[in-house]
Amino acid sequence: MLEQLNQALDHIEHCLEAEAGRELDIAEVARIATTSQYHFRRLFSALAGMPLSVYVRRRRMTLAGAEVLDGERTLLDVAVRYGYGSGEAFARAFRSVHGIGPNEARRTGATLTAQPRMSFRVVVEGSTTMRYRIVEKEAFRVVGRKARVPLVHEGVNAAAAAHVESLEQQAIIRMKELADGEPEGVLSAVVHLTDSREEGAEVDYWIGVTAGPDAAAEELDTLEVPAGTWAVFDNHGPYPTALQELWRDVFTQWFPSNPYVSRPGPELLRTQPVEIGAATDSQLWIPIERKTAGAGA
Repeated sequence: MLEQLNQALDHIEHCLEAEAGRELDIAEVARIATTSQYHFRRLFSALAGMPLSVYVRRRRMTLAGAEVLDGERTLLDVAVRYGYGSGEAFARAFRSVHGIGPNEARRTGATLTAQPRMSFRVVVEGSTTMRYRIVEKEAFRVVGRKARVPLVHEGVNAAAAAHVESLEQQAIIRMKELADGEPEGVLSAVVHLTDSREEGAEVDYWIGVTAGPDAAAEELDTLEVPAGTWAVFDNHGPYPTALQELWRDVFTQWFPSNPYVSRPGPELLRTQPVEIGAATDSQLWIPIERKTAGAGA
């Protein structure tokens, strides 16, 4: 799959260099990567550490920056070449990447920020193995309490921890009464609101239980989850480092090496609460679907 991903990046680069002003067709990019738009955006974000839209904007402004400093074209010509209908819009985009406007950059010969062209390759770092199973699960509900929190890739997520601390004992008792099916017990669920997996991106963070499709409680929130396929990963290690590394490895190593793509849905995590740094057993459920040859949008 890495070969197809790199072919998709080559196509992005061709569009930026040869047809700079043309709107990038993400459906075509995803087709080259033989996956859906949804999965391509999520996989790119996980591998690159930034959303696809941010990478494209940075690359476009890197190429535009070279032409601004070169001085052969007027600034308006450069703006139009890279798809901006006005000098003001181009200047805002330019400043968001380089921290300086194009006029000042050309006048002073300022140092600009470059986003290197990206490619993906496999790097073997140790002998970590990933234990997983594939589960078909009927429609169910997550019943519990949710909060909007930022993603944190390393260390404790203070906002998520505060949400856990805010739960009253009666709510937890009620959740346990409604629990029915795998994963068992009180768990957390993450619902991504955008394709971005970069640090700080907002997600809906749930503490709850899996329950039947008709389960509900007035004092609790309810999330409908349709029937589908799940990849279930077992994990043992220090909390929360091992879990954060597992989440990363699923998207950067497991998906590129297996005939599946992620699909919309909550990512479920069952783990026993422990002190920071203590080892614990955990189980991560990721919604997936089988990859089909030539899959598009």
